[in-house]
Amino acid sequence: MDLLISPDGMLGRAWKTLLEEKGLPFEAVSYPEFDLTSDASLARVSGGSYDRVINCAAWTDVDGAETQETQATAINGDAVGRLAACCAEAGSVLVHYSTDYVFPGDATVPYPVDGAHDPVNAYGRGKARGETLIRESAAGHLILRTSWLYAPWGKNFVLTMRKLGAQRDTLSVVNDQRGRPTSAQHLASVSLGLLEAGARGTLHVTDGGECTWHEFAAAVVATVNPDCDVQPCSSDAFPRPAVRPAYSVLDLAPTEAFLGPMPHWRDNLAAVLSEVE
Repeated sequence: MDLLISPDGMLGRAWKTLLEEKGLPFEAVSYPEFDLTSDASLARVSGGSYDRVINCAAWTDVDGAETQETQATAINGDAVGRLAACCAEAGSVLVHYSTDYVFPGDATVPYPVDGAHDPVNAYGRGKARGETLIRESAAGHLILRTSWLYAPWGKNFVLTMRKLGAQRDTLSVVNDQRGRPTSAQHLASVSLGLLEAGARGTLHVTDGGECTWHEFAAAVVATVNPDCDVQPCSSDAFPRPAVRPAYSVLDLAPTEAFLGPMPHWRDNLAAVLSEVE
């Protein structure tokens, strides 16, 4: 029996659908019924009999974390550490998701799984603390770093660009941040595949290939309005409270050693867009 924490977000919904399709038994718990910062909620883990605890709960407001770092880290860092301790007590394997933002973004080649933490924003610092606390626990675990998450549902870059592209003649999108998009459905499927292959520790999971936000946006907009002119611009044109890493491509080689090549982001994007209602 698996415990799926937060089945309502982009990734949680993908996991829920996948577990149902596979006919795997699971229990899904959502906030506020299950609160990562609550002792009573965590007691359900330490006192339970779950084979795997799949944690899709997180503070996801990157910019908001700049002024609310204590609150963000309480969820993405300290609570995750306590969850790991509860999993260790119960003998459950913890599946947890981290981010490319634990890295500084100044590399020129993909970041390896054992790369040093050096986040440039509060969100990244909180997620890095969560990783550290999991590793310091005695829990069997699989930490999966990912980036640029999107899905046919929820609030995400792909759906935003699709909507704006259909409405406008021109768009400006930053072209000085490079990374790897990740379909939530692909992430859930690969996560399960890694678990079934016996993978443990830290790995990276994204779509294959790499691009800038501008290239990603242009591919989305082309499907709804080929006449829309998607223009490149620098990050200075859209100042944000939280600094974004300029280069956050994650090394997929260890993951691909388990499961083979990851599908290219253009293929995963096409599959996601085909499901948008």
